[in-house]
Amino acid sequence: MESRKVIEHYKFFQNKECEYFPCHKTQDKDNFNCLFCYCPLYALGEKCGGNFRYTEKGIKDCSKCMLPHGEKGYEYVMSHIDEVMKLGGNTAV
Repeated sequence: MESRKVIEHYKFFQNKECEYFPCHKTQDKDNFNCLFCYCPLYALGEKCGGNFRYTEKGIKDCSKCMLPHGEKGYEYVMSHIDEVMKLGGNTAV
């Protein structure tokens, strides 16, 4: 039986033409995932699981978080998306 490699291009997007690319410091620009340019988990506050801090004014600063931009970022975000949906009142996830 022939083994096929599963291609999942929908999990990765990169826009090197973006004036902010990459929006976070990284040693590996070739594998920087722009798919979640705005992280859907931001709304979870302290429950997002990423590397964030709150500024003196109480604003969540995610500039040091690579969680949604890394190799398993898609899987991580999608594993928590039901929590985000519940915040919006959608329980049919």
